[in-house]
Amino acid sequence: LLRACSRSSPLTAMDALRYLLPLLIVGSVRPISFHLPPNGRKCLREEIHRDVLVTGEYEASEQPGVKSHLKITDSSGHILYSKEDASKGKFAFTTEEYDMFEVCFESKLPVGTGRVPDQLVILDMKHGVEAKNYEEIAKVEKLKPLEVELRRLEDLSESIVNDFAYMKKREEEMRDTNESTNVRVLYFSIFSMCCLIGLATWQVFYLRRFFKAKKLID
Repeated sequence: LLRACSRSSPLTAMDALRYLLPLLIVGSVRPISFHLPPNGRKCLREEIHRDVLVTGEYEASEQPGVKSHLKITDSSGHILYSKEDASKGKFAFTTEEYDMFEVCFESKLPVGTGRVPDQLVILDMKHGVEAKNYEEIAKVEKLKPLEVELRRLEDLSESIVNDFAYMKKREEEMRDTNESTNVRVLYFSIFSMCCLIGLATWQVFYLRRFFKAKKLID
């Protein structure tokens, strides 16, 4: 593709970045939609690294008498964001540790209310490079379009490097755990064999004394 472009017209740095960005980004972020029944609760979980910006937009269809509540917590139960009557809005927070985060929508319907259709909830959640507003960064720092794309590429490459570093760390931890488990299994096997040998030896001497006491053997 790059070769074909170079024959027809000169390939600028901006064009190269436009071709490279779709190759580096694995997939585009799409909003998640689901139906929330009355007095129901649905949660979404995601693992996110530390010091990562997380942003999101949500919208819940309005139904008579139904109020939906939104709560975002970590694995320890700390509330990062909470909104009563969350029909539409935005949220943002920065993670402090690598953790599993949970986004929960809960529907409340007063007692005695008739049958109500399910709510349609649309959630668009982004984190890391996807959550950054590069247009605002360009305005504040007065960056040119090429500099903005370079900044985006730099942040994306840094995110990829951090992901690989985390995967390498997890691999080392799993390898250490496996090696430690193998050593413990080996020691336990040796201990079991020693116990069995000792028990068999004791049984031989015990039976020998027993038979001698009964004068069955000399």
